[in-house]
Amino acid sequence: MHADRTNRIVLLLLGLLLTVAGVAGVLAGSGAFGSAVADRTLAGNGASRFVGDNGRWLWPVAAAVALIVALLVLRWLIAVLFSTDRVRVLPLHTDRATDRTTLAAPAVADAVRGEIEGYHTVRSAKVWLIGSSEEPRLAVRVDTEADADLGALRDRIEHGALAHARHALDRPDLPIRLDLELTRQQPARVA
Repeated sequence: MHADRTNRIVLLLLGLLLTVAGVAGVLAGSGAFGSAVADRTLAGNGASRFVGDNGRWLWPVAAAVALIVALLVLRWLIAVLFSTDRVRVLPLHTDRATDRTTLAAPAVADAVRGEIEGYHTVRSAKVWLIGSSEEPRLAVRVDTEADADLGALRDRIEHGALAHARHALDRPDLPIRLDLELTRQQPARVA
């Protein structure tokens, strides 16, 4: 997902910037930049004098900038926490150029999940259509019983439910990620 990569880069740069600022502060305080810098007070500089002289208009501007930054951060946080790259609607291509037929992606996912969950040794399945509606990908996670024959189950899923999904979407090259997970937990015994 591109958002993950962007988030990592932004957070890495922010972390590096704060680390450099912290190291510079420690070095300045320890006298690495000379005794004149080490002996200066924090408020005894040109920036502090500027803020003191222009505080009447500077603080409202600073508050407005802080509000804008807070709104941007809130938007970013909502996008990270609540957005997905799941496909919502798939366009179906018909013979007529004027037709615009669409299919709800969750309906496809539910059909594939229902078919897979009907297979022997499958405990549960989760199916998502991700990517874009023009280039969707199918992500499938199947939880199986501990005694499942994974090779046979994978073949059954690929030649059954996944082949049916490709055929229904008229996308024989639909990329699919299939994850099979063995359930190590033994089922509860009834005495």
